[in-house]
Amino acid sequence: MRFLRSDHVSGWLFVLPATLLLVAFQLVPIGWGALLSLQHNDLVTSPHWVGLANYKALSHDPTFRRSIHNTIEYTLLFVPISIILSLAVAVALSKPVRFISLYRTGVFIPVAVSTVATAIIFNWLLDPTYGLANWFLNEIGIPSQGFFTNPDQAMYGIVAMTVWGWVGFDVIIYLAALQGIPQELLEAAAIDGASRWATFRSVTLPLLGPATLFLVVWSTINALQLFDEIYNTTRGGPLGATTVVVYYLYQQAFQFFEAGYAAAIAYVLFIAILVITVIQFAISRKTVHYTS
Repeated sequence: MRFLRSDHVSGWLFVLPATLLLVAFQLVPIGWGALLSLQHNDLVTSPHWVGLANYKALSHDPTFRRSIHNTIEYTLLFVPISIILSLAVAVALSKPVRFISLYRTGVFIPVAVSTVATAIIFNWLLDPTYGLANWFLNEIGIPSQGFFTNPDQAMYGIVAMTVWGWVGFDVIIYLAALQGIPQELLEAAAIDGASRWATFRSVTLPLLGPATLFLVVWSTINALQLFDEIYNTTRGGPLGATTVVVYYLYQQAFQFFEAGYAAAIAYVLFIAILVITVIQFAISRKTVHYTS
């Protein structure tokens, strides 16, 4: 009876519903996915064991290699652009100006907009025939561009769309970090004669290290799992120019019904994300410092 009345039992009873949901909808699917990756499974007929055959097939799949290239290209564009742009916007919005709350709300609104709505907006803006972007280009003497219909431009259109949609989240994180910087450090730098740029480079930027690390890791994981934006705009086209890993996984599982092969892709992506995240944290140990 004493055991049943202990705080440990009470605590576990409180977290039991959340624990059951976690096990049922995360841990069990993870385990089932690992088993699925070792099978030939079309989600209809009885599966049969193939071992590591699905993983071996990936190394000879040119479309999978193309999707890896596209995913890396997108990540290398999206992460630095979103981080640098959000830092610049956050610094500007940290100044005491009139209507600052309105500006901050306006920056964050795209984050609250659904991916489907964002895709509809950009499909309309970048339409090669009647899009607003081409109308503006024509007004200044530049010929119409294909954007999402051009293999050389489609990925840049996806980057522009996702940066617009997510930069507000990064701005909020940076604004919170900027407000946590001790003002006496900035005042001491000013007294020592440091310029605004020198103060930002030597005082503000290092103190934003933890926020920057979080955003780099989060943005990288988000970029490597890009799917919604591709599905709602280009569907991997044109000519496979925007076929990223997760969209290729979706095609294998739900268009070609190669669920085992798709599960193998998912686990390769999982391992890649894990390795990249570990490397990012290892590098950050020498560059990111936390204050008490």
